[in-house]
Amino acid sequence: MNIVGIIPARYASTRFPGKPLHPIAGKPLIQHVVEQCQKAKSLREVIVATDDERIAEVARKFCRVEMTRAEHPSGSDRIAEVAARVACDAVINIQGDEPAIDPAVIDVVAGALNESEMSTAATAIRDVGDYDSPNVVKVVVSASGRALYFSRRTIPFVREAASRSSVEQLAAFPFLKHLGIYGYRRETLLRLVRWPVSPLENAEKLEQLRALENGIQIAVVKVDYDSVGVDVPEDVARVEALLRTGE
Repeated sequence: MNIVGIIPARYASTRFPGKPLHPIAGKPLIQHVVEQCQKAKSLREVIVATDDERIAEVARKFCRVEMTRAEHPSGSDRIAEVAARVACDAVINIQGDEPAIDPAVIDVVAGALNESEMSTAATAIRDVGDYDSPNVVKVVVSASGRALYFSRRTIPFVREAASRSSVEQLAAFPFLKHLGIYGYRRETLLRLVRWPVSPLENAEKLEQLRALENGIQIAVVKVDYDSVGVDVPEDVARVEALLRTGE
């Protein structure tokens, strides 16, 4: 497949304005992400999709940039605008705030598109904080490796462990954390963003539920990798330490 990686990048983050350009270990955050993506064997090209000329000016120094409209409600809509004018078979939507994204994860998500219209990745939940947090999205997967449901609630509900501590509940089932990387066949993505927001998507505020509600199967690849993102300024020092150690 002819696959491109697209990184949506906004300047006006509520919790961290200007985040893509913030220096992390001597480079803008977006540059770290792009350089990791460029190591992926499956991607023909890496593109930054942005509506902000400040981000575009910096990103043009190390990759292709596509300008987009400002009013997109989601990252999927932003990359769909780019995908509509780029010659490709499929795209990988990569979050722009993970400077240590593993290129191997990109490759396995891309590989899953050989058999599915859409793909993503998940990893085992090991931390009780992740288990309890509504900001960590959980996924349950069928025996064939397709997503059954995504939720901000902890799923499934393990009835026999329900009265125990969170630590004991976590040990009672192999819970999965959804990682925010998506693969789409190009026509699937363009079709998806034309549909209205679905009821489950609106309830959970999770875009991928629109695909499930409309009958698109999502392949879920399980990986031994956990995302480390920069959400707020306080995350910078932690991520810099991670990059220095290479862990």
